[in-house]
Amino acid sequence: MDEYIAAAPQPQRSGMYAVLALARRPRGAALLSRVRPLAQVGRTLLAMERYEEPVVARSLGWDAEAVIARGRALRRAEGRP
Repeated sequence: MDEYIAAAPQPQRSGMYAVLALARRPRGAALLSRVRPLAQVGRTLLAMERYEEPVVARSLGWDAEAVIARGRALRRAEGRP
C-alpha cells in the first residue's frame, strides 16, 4: 500500500495518507462517513491494504506465488529467459 500511495502526485499522496489514517480508527471512520466520497475512498484503501496479506488474498482468489510460478513456466515453455 505504501508503494501505491507513494506513486501518487503530492497533493493526492497527502490526502490518501490522511484518509487511510482516519479510516483505520472508529472515530475517524465516523468522521469520514459524513462525506460519502471520502468514506468510500477510505473503505477502498482499507480493502486494498488487506490484499497484501497472503491469507486474505488467497481467500479472495489471488495467489501471488501461483501467478509467479505460472509466468515462469510459460517463459520456460516458450524458451524465454
